[in-house]
Amino acid sequence: MRGKTVLITGGSRGMGQQLALKLGAKGANVVVNYRRDDESAQKTVAEIEALGGTALALKADISDTESVQQLVDAAVERFGRLDVVVANAAASAFKPLMDIRAHHIEKTMGITIQGFLDLVRISLPHMRNGGRVLAVSGWDSFRALPLHGLLGAAKAGMESIVRNLAVELAGDGVTAVGVCPGPIDTDSFRLYAGDSWDDYAKNWLTQTPSGAYATPSEVADVMAFLCSPESVAINGQTIVVDGGLSVATMPIGFGQN
Repeated sequence: MRGKTVLITGGSRGMGQQLALKLGAKGANVVVNYRRDDESAQKTVAEIEALGGTALALKADISDTESVQQLVDAAVERFGRLDVVVANAAASAFKPLMDIRAHHIEKTMGITIQGFLDLVRISLPHMRNGGRVLAVSGWDSFRALPLHGLLGAAKAGMESIVRNLAVELAGDGVTAVGVCPGPIDTDSFRLYAGDSWDDYAKNWLTQTPSGAYATPSEVADVMAFLCSPESVAINGQTIVVDGGLSVATMPIGFGQN
């Protein structure tokens, strides 16, 4: 990754931050996009530079096309090129579907679908042969999780876009791949789970074949591999990272007398 430029949306916290640090340590130029938290973004840049990497923090709202254009322009002005773009930013209203309104849909889809497509479309002219698109999906894309109906729909759409980008961008020498993390013990996951976190943690962990949740750092290890040239044969796929939980869990009451 030395000398390659990677733009990570939502790169100042959580898995995005962990990925930024790992790629920075490998010598990449890392563009840390964020929306609000200036302090976390600057701290992430400082940590990357302490690891020997080069980084730039850029504030932008991914749901706004003009803002995405400015983000990409600033990144290219600084580093001259883009090799990898990582669509990691997300936001949604965690409500029952019957309580979802138009502005909730607009915001969620604006980041996860429109923002993702804007990012790829605007970045493509600056990506050389061998470029990579990485989209961060989530377990709610294929599981019915409480209050995640809207975000799950958006993430499922994101995975569909990944499959189509792999085909449509082939002529440009650009590949596309997704990563789908399962339950992770992060501040945001605890916030979204609310009072149900302890129940989730206990029930899911006992059914996970590996016996442990992936940490943000471990998921970022997989993401870093998917950003690397060594993963080029993986194209159009979304890789699930959940310790085997999704292939081992049984329906509630299954096997009970």
